[in-house]
Amino acid sequence: MPLPPGPRIPPVGQTLAWIARPERFMERARARYGDVFTVRLAAVGTLVFVSDPALLRPIFTADADLLRAGAANASLEPVMGPSSVLLLDADEHLRARRLMLPSFHGERLSTYEELIAAIADEALDGWPRHSPFRLQERMQAITLDVIARVVFGVEEPARLAAVREALRALVAMSTRRVVMLPWLRRDLGPASPWRRFLGVRDRVDAVIYDEIARRRRAADLAERDDILSLLLGARDEDGRGLSDRELRDELVTLLLAGHETTATALAWAFERLLRHPEALERLTAECRDQDSDGAYLEAVTLETLRLHPPLPLVARMLAGPWELPGVGRLPAGVMVAPCIWLVHRRPDLYPEPEAFRPERWLGRTPGTYEWLPFGGGRRRCLGGTFASFELEVVLRTLLRRADLRAPDPRPEGMRRRAIVFAPGRGAQAVLESRAPRRRGEPAAV
Repeated sequence: MPLPPGPRIPPVGQTLAWIARPERFMERARARYGDVFTVRLAAVGTLVFVSDPALLRPIFTADADLLRAGAANASLEPVMGPSSVLLLDADEHLRARRLMLPSFHGERLSTYEELIAAIADEALDGWPRHSPFRLQERMQAITLDVIARVVFGVEEPARLAAVREALRALVAMSTRRVVMLPWLRRDLGPASPWRRFLGVRDRVDAVIYDEIARRRRAADLAERDDILSLLLGARDEDGRGLSDRELRDELVTLLLAGHETTATALAWAFERLLRHPEALERLTAECRDQDSDGAYLEAVTLETLRLHPPLPLVARMLAGPWELPGVGRLPAGVMVAPCIWLVHRRPDLYPEPEAFRPERWLGRTPGTYEWLPFGGGRRRCLGGTFASFELEVVLRTLLRRADLRAPDPRPEGMRRRAIVFAPGRGAQAVLESRAPRRRGEPAAV
């Protein structure tokens, strides 16, 4: 079956281009081949990129037994684990999703707001004044603490320090190319990068399994509202809960899929705001107005996730031949890849698509197949609503007290950090002034 046209260079060359400058690679391919083109990546496979919103609906609503997201994510198994919701398909995925989803939606979110705000406030208290620093690192510290305290539910200071250190080590190793590129996963002895990663993973697993055991024994388990405790209490229609192995894999998935991506989105939000003083001034005023409805904050969040989605694409592995309407029949083994990055940069959907314009979202609701930073369909990211909520709480908390400026007026380019595209200089900023916390605001541990 013929595939849509695409770059003609060998797979190794396409892979190198994808690693070095993914945004340029995608945009050049669309400019030459249109909204549907074929890419071949070494050790990954053949992907058909799709950036026409009209074609995304049939992909996201197709039979999940035929278009398999779990199979397309198989390369993540050594990191996430075989029970990760990202790697499951069919009934196994549906069961895991039903068990996890209630922890991330509805009234549950409001219970986390005070703690997330306290974590952001404590972080801000430690920022240097009048000298440049990288916001990317500061945002990573905040989102890591959110994982440790909101997801894992750790409060006791010594235990919290141990969990933070373990999670930080796994995140640091997981952003290296030796982990993300399948052909570099070779155990070449004690000093080899892959052996070091396996050692870190084993140490983190020991911490996670110990925390699960502690929580199962906790007398107040039923009263706790952290996500680990809620998952321990979740039951499917047969009365079965998640095993320790399933819990471990889901917790690591929440850490690696939620920590780096949310931190990077926050860094981009500040990087863009600092280069658009009028937007920063408007948002700061709104955040300091206790009677504000938060409309501009929501618009900034939507625009940040449009310009800088957590992932550039999602993928579905074809278990058998499948007809993509208007394109043709695609063979089994090919991956269909809705390209979030390119959809978000369509000028017919977003005039001046490269411009940071939060105003475009005021009074506008994102289209289901036009704004998709968290994917779509049955496989939409479980933590997407939580991530947007966290973005807004952290931005609001920091801008209530902090006056920031950019040390360099030039916009920052993009650099790859494993699977995410981060600000090239780490989202540098200068803290000009910091107001004290409002009376009655709690401190984080």
